[in-house]
Amino acid sequence: MKKIFSLVALILTIGLTAFSYNTELPIGSPMPKANMQMEDISGKKLSLLDAKKVNGLLVMFSCNTCPYVIKNQPRTKEIAAFTEENNIGIILVNSNEAQRNDDDSFDAMKQYAKQQGYKWYYVTDNGSELADAFGANRTPECFLFNKTDKLVYHGAIDDNPGGEASEVGRKHLKEAMNEMLANKDVSVKTSRSVGCNIKRKG
Repeated sequence: MKKIFSLVALILTIGLTAFSYNTELPIGSPMPKANMQMEDISGKKLSLLDAKKVNGLLVMFSCNTCPYVIKNQPRTKEIAAFTEENNIGIILVNSNEAQRNDDDSFDAMKQYAKQQGYKWYYVTDNGSELADAFGANRTPECFLFNKTDKLVYHGAIDDNPGGEASEVGRKHLKEAMNEMLANKDVSVKTSRSVGCNIKRKG
């Protein structure tokens, strides 16, 4: 009987541990790991606070190979241009540690960014530490922080992340940014991210 209880306790412990890093960051939370240094494709080390601008920061978990990332690339470029126009920082984070020696290697990231014409930060997340702190599970997955480093939106770029851009009904992320810039409460604070699982080690 003791062995059974011990086994059940072990299973519960493992389950809770596995769940803990997938717990989504609640709206209103402060920016996690804001000072953690990550390597950008430029070779420089920087933190989320380094990437932040006066009106806030968009953190997008991304990668090189996910079909959803590739499909959403024009939308990513559009939103990146919008952040630049409105003094909001943007940083793309690659947390696919299980593929770091393969399709999501640092060299592959640099090559992909060059092909896509990235003009923004694209960093490696060693050990998926930032993804764990955010509770991020998908690529692409967006987290928008305001000027006081509080989370105001979490989710997809729009309401049709798996479909065609021409069929988008609402651009959730852009609307959240507009409301944030106008000092309004964000009306749609969360949406469902659709994409590939972040490839964590272990």
